[in-house]
Amino acid sequence: MLTQREVLSTLEMLKNEHLDVRTVTLGISLLDCSSHDPGHFMDRVREKIWRLAGHLVDACDEVGEKYGIPVVNKRIAVSPIAVAGAPLSSRDMVEAARTLDESAARVRVDFIGGFSALVEKGMTPGDRALIEAVPEAMAVTERVCTSVNVASTRAGINMGAVYLMGRTLKAAAEKTADADGLGCAKICVFANIPQDIPFMAGAYLGVGEPDAVINVGVSGPGVVRKAIDRARRADPNLDLGRLSEIIKRTAFKVTRVGELIGREVADKLGVDFGVVDLSLAPTPNVGDSVGEIFQSLGLESIGVPGSTAALALINDAVKKGGAFASSYVGGLSGAFIPVSEDLNISKAAETGLLSLEKLEALTSVCSVGLDMVALPGDTTAETLAAVIADEMAIGVINKKTTATRLIPVPGKKAGDRARFGGLLGESVIIPVRDAGGSDAFVRLGGRIPAPIQSLVN
Repeated sequence: MLTQREVLSTLEMLKNEHLDVRTVTLGISLLDCSSHDPGHFMDRVREKIWRLAGHLVDACDEVGEKYGIPVVNKRIAVSPIAVAGAPLSSRDMVEAARTLDESAARVRVDFIGGFSALVEKGMTPGDRALIEAVPEAMAVTERVCTSVNVASTRAGINMGAVYLMGRTLKAAAEKTADADGLGCAKICVFANIPQDIPFMAGAYLGVGEPDAVINVGVSGPGVVRKAIDRARRADPNLDLGRLSEIIKRTAFKVTRVGELIGREVADKLGVDFGVVDLSLAPTPNVGDSVGEIFQSLGLESIGVPGSTAALALINDAVKKGGAFASSYVGGLSGAFIPVSEDLNISKAAETGLLSLEKLEALTSVCSVGLDMVALPGDTTAETLAAVIADEMAIGVINKKTTATRLIPVPGKKAGDRARFGGLLGESVIIPVRDAGGSDAFVRLGGRIPAPIQSLVN
C-alpha cells in the first residue's frame, strides 16, 4: 500500500487533469426489511437507509477535503427490490420506488440504485411486478435507477425477458416524453452483471455482499490522455506496447487514490470497504473524454478503423494497472463509451463516424456496452429488444459484462438532437438500419442456451 505522502504527491501531480473520485457508493442490504405488509416494508427501508447513510455525504466531504480531491457523487445501492420486496404488487413496487427516492433525498445522495431484478433464467412474481412498475417508477422519481440482468454466460439469454424490456423501454420513454425519454436513461439491461458496481444506472447490492459496504468508482480519462500526450511529446517514437505501459502506470496511481479515500470513508461510517471500480467514465466536459484518448493514440476519431483495437488496448491496460495496484478491484473497471455523456464520442456520432453497428463492435472489448444511445422515437419494442439481444449475446459468448442504456426519444427522428441535461449530456439520435426486420425472431421468446464451454469449465 502506498503511503499517504506518496498518494498526496500523485494527487498534486494530477490535480489539473480531471482526476476525481467519481462516486462513493454505499451498498445497503434490504433483505432483512422483507415483509408481506407493504407499509411495514417501506418503514423498514426508510429506517435502514436513514440510519446507515445519514452521514455518508459528510464523511465523503471530510475525506475529500483532507486529501484535496473531490468526491463528485455520493450514491446508494440496495439489494434488488424484486428480491427484498418479492411479495409486493406492481402498484406497491411504484410506492417502493417513491420510498427509495424520498430516502435518497433525505440523506442527500445523487442517485440510488437497486430497483432491480435478476431474470436471466426465469422470473418470479416479484420480478414481474417490478418490471411492470419500472415505467411509472422512473417517471415519478428523480434519483432511482433500474438494472435488469436478462442473460449470463451460465444461463444463456432469457429472450422473453429481453422482449419485455423492449416494451418497458417504450413505455418509460412515453411517460417521460417531455424530457426526451429521460426515464430510459435510468434503465440498464445487463448480461453478467457484477454484484458490486458503484456506477449508475447499473448499481445494486448483490446477495453475496455485506450488510453495508463502501464501493468506490474512480474515473480518470483526462489523466490517461494527458499521460499519453506527455509521453509522446517526450518520445515521438513510442509504440503501442510502450504506450500501454504508460496507461497501466497511470491506472495504478488512480486506483491507489480511490482505495485510500474509500477505506477512510468506510472507517468513518463503521462499515466494510468493498472494491475500487477503475472505470474511465467520461463527462460532457472538454478534457474529460474517453474519445480524446483515441486521438492521443493516433486515430482521427473514435469510430474510424482501428478504434476497436485501440479500445482493447485501453481496456486491457486499465484493468491490469488496477489489478496490480489493489487486491480489491471490482465492479466493471475498464473503459465506458456512453455516447451522450462524452462530448468527443457524441461528436463522432453526429458526424457519422460512429454508427450503431460500430458501437456494437466496440462493446465486444469495452467494459459496458451500448451506453446512453439515443434512437428514433418510432423504434419498435421488438427492434429495441433485438438490439438488446445482440448486446447480450456479446456478453454471454465472451464471458464478459455487457449492458444497454437505449433511449427511444419520443417524437424525434434520426439526426435530431436529444438533450438529457447534467452529466447525461446530449446526443444526436442514431439511425437503426432495417428496423422491423427482426420482429418475428424476437417474438419467438424462449431462452437462447448458454455456450457449451460455460457448462463444462
